[in-house]
Amino acid sequence: MQLQVVNSPFNEEQTELLNRLLPTLTQQQKIWLGGYLAAAPSTGTEEPESTTLQHALQAEVSTEQQAPIETREITILYGTDTGNSQGLAEELFQKLEQQDFKVSVSSMDDFKPKSIKKVEDLLIVTSTDGDGDPPDNAISFHEFLHSKKAPKLDDLRFSVLALGDTSYEFFCQTGKDFDKRLEELGGERIYPRVDCDLDFEEPAAEWLEGVIAKLNESKGASQPGEVAASASQAGAPTDQPNYSKKNPFHAEIIETINLNGRGSNKETYHLELDLEGSNLDYEPGDSLGIIPQNDPTLVDKLLEETGWNPDESVPINKEGDLLSLREALISTFEITTLTKPLLEKLSELTTNEELKQLLESVDRDAINGYLEGRDLLDVYRDFGPWKVTAQEFINVLRKMPVRLYSIASSAQANPDEVHLTIGKVEYEAHGRERKGVCSGQIAERVEVGDTLPVFVQKNQSFRLPENPETPVIMIGAGTGIAPYRSFLEEREELDAEGDTWLFFGDQHFMTDFLYQTDWQQWMKDGVLTKMDVAFSRDTEEKIYVQHRMLAKSKELYQWLEKGAHVYVCGDEKHMAKDVQQALLSIIEKEGNMSVEEAENYLATMRKEKRYQRDVY
Repeated sequence: MQLQVVNSPFNEEQTELLNRLLPTLTQQQKIWLGGYLAAAPSTGTEEPESTTLQHALQAEVSTEQQAPIETREITILYGTDTGNSQGLAEELFQKLEQQDFKVSVSSMDDFKPKSIKKVEDLLIVTSTDGDGDPPDNAISFHEFLHSKKAPKLDDLRFSVLALGDTSYEFFCQTGKDFDKRLEELGGERIYPRVDCDLDFEEPAAEWLEGVIAKLNESKGASQPGEVAASASQAGAPTDQPNYSKKNPFHAEIIETINLNGRGSNKETYHLELDLEGSNLDYEPGDSLGIIPQNDPTLVDKLLEETGWNPDESVPINKEGDLLSLREALISTFEITTLTKPLLEKLSELTTNEELKQLLESVDRDAINGYLEGRDLLDVYRDFGPWKVTAQEFINVLRKMPVRLYSIASSAQANPDEVHLTIGKVEYEAHGRERKGVCSGQIAERVEVGDTLPVFVQKNQSFRLPENPETPVIMIGAGTGIAPYRSFLEEREELDAEGDTWLFFGDQHFMTDFLYQTDWQQWMKDGVLTKMDVAFSRDTEEKIYVQHRMLAKSKELYQWLEKGAHVYVCGDEKHMAKDVQQALLSIIEKEGNMSVEEAENYLATMRKEKRYQRDVY
């Protein structure tokens, strides 16, 4: 439909603008705009322009209602550990729903794999665990799709958004797996896969826009119009800022305490932050994101050796915002972690043949060995100098990744506060002392009264059972104890009556028993029913949490049979894998099952959200 100039109250320029606008509007947008114009006040005896446009819109909507456009149903599935993929999937769902698409969204473990043959358009958003494995809630769907049971999908259209970390060898592997397999099964790629590093916001936004544009094309819309806000929301003032990763809240430090005793070779800090006025809310199992800063001493060493002017202004984003080079290296860019993609970019900035030879090596261990424990200063010393400007150098760096820490407090018990448990990372490698970016900042460069930029990262995959009478088994080592402190604080506030059992491990009883008095008080009060501890350096033969679990094999299996929820928090590569193997052994032995039956038992627990992990 087009407006005609003849007898129209609009001039030619206005008519042209309206004819460009109308075809881009969805039916929902036309209905809203028509209602808005109908309600707009008018004066005088002439028919107002708003009424003319309203009639045009009503005619357009009426025509569309008489001849509805056939649209395919869209299914969005996400696989996530930390909640990033879920957040992006839900954002995509909202945008598509606002544009009148028929769309559903769910976690992969809530989706029946065999239903894939009925799906028309499939959009996948997934992260990848460290060694290239799918996240816990994507395992079953991943296994099904790669099995002989997977059906042909000749009528399927799909697109994949993969989240990952380029510092890992198998970057975005799960997303790549899904993308390849769906094509093998006959699916048609509606939009190319996008692989995102830790700084995923911009590429993810481009993927969302690209997918929506393609879907709009297929249903006949010329452009993906943005949905107008409802009349009640349009122009509504916001008294409270919406704090997030892009707009963090600067929380004041209330207290820092080193939880380790004198003589320990560890430093583990209990950090309390003031959230008053932030409107940030969290639940047990959520994480707090901190946007850290690089050590100024390391930045100054890098600038000194490169000879770049620390006061030179450089852009830090696509919008062209400027910071001094020194400030940009401190606050905005990562300089402590090396990745193969970074080395490849740096090799283009130097004539050093040794770096090129290293990257061309078929010996994967040689490359990984170089990346381990080195930073940007090492690369400059080993393969410099770089005959480039500071701007060219900045362009190859990735943004500073946020650090996520499991929250160690309950908002019910500590209103307007959040507590964290942060272990200081410190070691020597390649002739230099190294420190964790955020943990080093917390341990050495901040004080009570300072502020930290923070945001809450929701984690729906690590939640207490809805029924407070359900038994809970909590397994953690070192700082993996953090979420269980929040669990028990919450259960104490709610007078939960279900049994609780904690397995905790660290190095020494005397110096490393984190939050010891808290656990003892909860044991006394009945909030914590049972506790088993393992201090690996106190015995000639090292004892870990999985050994304590195996020693209580029969009782632990009885808890599982009563419907207990099992939680694991800690190191993914070693502790979490060892704990899972112990669980499988216990199920196999006490349940008199085969290996396959035990694996199915644990897989069922995972699907029922009775086996949840927060690993790193």
